[in-house]
Amino acid sequence: MNIHEYQAKQLFEKFGVATPKGIVASTAEEAGKAAREIGGPGLVVKAQVHAGGRGKGTFKNGFKGGVHVVDTPEQAEDIAGKMLGQTLVTHQTGPEGKLVSKVLIAKAVDITKEYYFAILFDRGSSSHAIIASTEGGMNIEEVAEKTPEKIFKEFVNPALGLQSYQCRKIAASLGLRGPLANQATKLFTALWNLYLKSDCSLVEINPLAITTDNQVVALDAKFNFDDNALYRQKDVVAMRDTTEEDPREVAASEFGLNYIGLDGNIACLVNGAGLAMSTMDIIKFHGGEPANFLDVGGGATKEQVTAAFKIILGDPNVKGILVNIFGGIMDCNIIATGIIAAAQEVSLGIPLVVRLEGNNVEAGKATLAASGLAITSASDLTDAAQKIVAAVKAA
Repeated sequence: MNIHEYQAKQLFEKFGVATPKGIVASTAEEAGKAAREIGGPGLVVKAQVHAGGRGKGTFKNGFKGGVHVVDTPEQAEDIAGKMLGQTLVTHQTGPEGKLVSKVLIAKAVDITKEYYFAILFDRGSSSHAIIASTEGGMNIEEVAEKTPEKIFKEFVNPALGLQSYQCRKIAASLGLRGPLANQATKLFTALWNLYLKSDCSLVEINPLAITTDNQVVALDAKFNFDDNALYRQKDVVAMRDTTEEDPREVAASEFGLNYIGLDGNIACLVNGAGLAMSTMDIIKFHGGEPANFLDVGGGATKEQVTAAFKIILGDPNVKGILVNIFGGIMDCNIIATGIIAAAQEVSLGIPLVVRLEGNNVEAGKATLAASGLAITSASDLTDAAQKIVAAVKAA
């Protein structure tokens, strides 16, 4: 789950992370009012969408840039009016862009130096990793590729947490000394508390800035949260903006399904993330293109299978469906019943190949065969992939 920048500022304030004051606005009039409250000159108007590169983006109405510096409330109101209700296209949104429904009005700061700072969970080391760089304001992947020596890493033991000496070490690696190092240490500690107590999987500050009056502040942030921990993060869940998400992924989450849309035309319905990845790979291997990752989990019900089919068919690019189920915990006959019910309810008119294996598989296959529906059975995964790819190409 992601949140907007203005929501990140709310979390900053909650955990004591130094950041310039900002107020969110949904209308041009609200933007003008927010600008008067903050006071100018030197205000920033920032489009609020879940995408980076906003400053270099272009609105579909021709207006350039999703980030503008203004000096008066009237200018803030004017700029906000040109952004709100318009679609912003950046290198991260894709050509379809993102609709801007809110803007952030924030106090501009004079910057002497920009840095990059992030905390994330590192599965390779089974610990948390802090990544910092003197090259703030830039794409960190580009920095890693061109000047990897400018990236500093510090690993945090989950049992011990971030230690003061590690904060000082990170500050020193960024060239911060004296009062600046003290401020940075305080800010790093506050960010660590935010990251840990909010069940984040990523907190990225880019840029972390030094101002002309020697203040260390977090200017822009990106947050990711551990979906498995959201049940205990009610305040975070309340920040979710489903209009920024793929509608299919939103619908899938409502039924406890794991769905990610892709660009192909062969939909996959699988139980288990590893099996889903293998299914996508073998479709590619035999010349097809997967349209999605869809994991129904180890104990899917008939209702979940029906919901999965509806979500799959919501993608107009889908020309065929491959169902690949291994019945360990799951009963293959229950899945077969769900497949039949779903196919009947949605009036399925595209090729459907089903591979069942495991618990009660013979009963499942018999149920599919007796359904009278145009369902192609497969003996194994290779056979299933070959059959669905051939069926889609022949359609």
